[in-house]
Amino acid sequence: MSARPADARHVVVVGAGRLARSLCHALAATHTPVPLRVTVLARDPDAALALARAARVRAAVAGTPVDLTARPFTAEAGAGPGEGYAADAASMARLRPDVLVCAASAQSPYERAAAPSAWTDLIAVAGFGVTLALQAELVSRLAAALVVGAPGATLVNGAFPDAVNPLLAALDLPVRCGLGNVATLAACLDAALGRPGPRRLAVLGHHAHLAAPGPDDDEGTAEVRAWLDGRPVPDVTGLLAGYRALPRPELNALAGHAGAALVAALATGDEVTASLPGPLGLPGGYPVRLTGGRTELRLPAELPVAQAVAWNTAAGRRDGVEVGGGQVSYPERARAALAAYRPDLAGGWHAGELPEIAGRFTALRDHLRTVPPAPARSVLEESR
Repeated sequence: MSARPADARHVVVVGAGRLARSLCHALAATHTPVPLRVTVLARDPDAALALARAARVRAAVAGTPVDLTARPFTAEAGAGPGEGYAADAASMARLRPDVLVCAASAQSPYERAAAPSAWTDLIAVAGFGVTLALQAELVSRLAAALVVGAPGATLVNGAFPDAVNPLLAALDLPVRCGLGNVATLAACLDAALGRPGPRRLAVLGHHAHLAAPGPDDDEGTAEVRAWLDGRPVPDVTGLLAGYRALPRPELNALAGHAGAALVAALATGDEVTASLPGPLGLPGGYPVRLTGGRTELRLPAELPVAQAVAWNTAAGRRDGVEVGGGQVSYPERARAALAAYRPDLAGGWHAGELPEIAGRFTALRDHLRTVPPAPARSVLEESR
């Protein structure tokens, strides 16, 4: 293993799934003004080690000052002082990350393809937002651990940041921004427009916009809004059509690739100009500028912040969830789908209840995973 220079910046990536892999592979090929030390933490130590080894080869081929290592990880506190780490303050104090990226959660977005069940049917009908508590549980632990163990670290969230980051903000947990979603869409638009660059392109969009607008979507929030040099970009749907047609794993891999530039810049202190999900704990994604510890929105002059937030909040209902003022609520379709199983969850919940609510959703998921999925036609009809 190569020596670690004293001035190296430390990036900790939690997870070894598809997002973590694409992020680490892209980081390995990123040239930075100072060396990067990347530590991959995962519950499966073999997966973490395989990821670190593969990314280290990429760094060697690219000739970048990036070194990668892997360590076991548990979401529970009390990993002890050995080689393992946990989502607790003691582990964060030992790691001392400059940037910590949460690229893992308790709910995979690929479960429907890998293991369909009544649980994945519920997600298809209610919307991805029904998994919010499961997306937020791990990153909320990490955020709380950083507050005590490494208060100077920057947290970047890759687990449904459009809705999770507002939840973290309501809990007074620091999160700088998210990965993917609007950043992925902005990268696709940048390529489609001939690569004008993020300084000229501003994109307002939500996780829900990764899919093309549907016939029943609200016309005002059905599609991403984009501006080039301050002027609205026409035919966004047409520009994104070919990219949205990519297999979802391929599209999500772009999130890691786009995220690498963000993470490297945050680690080295460079200014970031981009469109990112969940900045300032806001719902959805916005064009932003990150300089030092400062985060500011780069909205067009004619779009007030309150209007942009309201637009993203409304767009998020397409995902089947709304977060505002620390309160989680579900629109009618999601509420009805949840009420069929857990009326106590369908009425919504407060951010402060997250640990208990995550436990209830885990129990519901574990039960529904034992129930076979409905015929495809039935699920399609219910989701309309």
